[in-house]
Amino acid sequence: MKKRTFDRALQFLKQFSNNSVTTEDVAVAEKKSVNLKDRMKDFHLLLAIFKDAVSGKYKVSKATMATIGGAILYVVSPIDAIPDFLPLIGWTDDIAVVGFVVARLAKEIENYKLLMRK
Repeated sequence: MKKRTFDRALQFLKQFSNNSVTTEDVAVAEKKSVNLKDRMKDFHLLLAIFKDAVSGKYKVSKATMATIGGAILYVVSPIDAIPDFLPLIGWTDDIAVVGFVVARLAKEIENYKLLMRK
């Protein structure tokens, strides 16, 4: 079940990665991030990278922007592998997607942290 849910969540992430993220989406994502529990800090970091890339403070590839944008839209969207309204398990897929994106972009995240400290 977990593997199938994770695979389905990644499939949705790929779909969401092809869409544009609005400032409204980012605001909604920030509000919903409390539901991400242990992954909330990671998600806020992804949001910071996304915002800094959009503003020009930090440069990232289009693929990185698409990946982060997809994660943001996935968290915001009511349509995902496990519906968010289900008690206790509804945010499991969102947490998995954020974890996957953070792991996939680990080197970029480290570069961002180093550059933004200066």
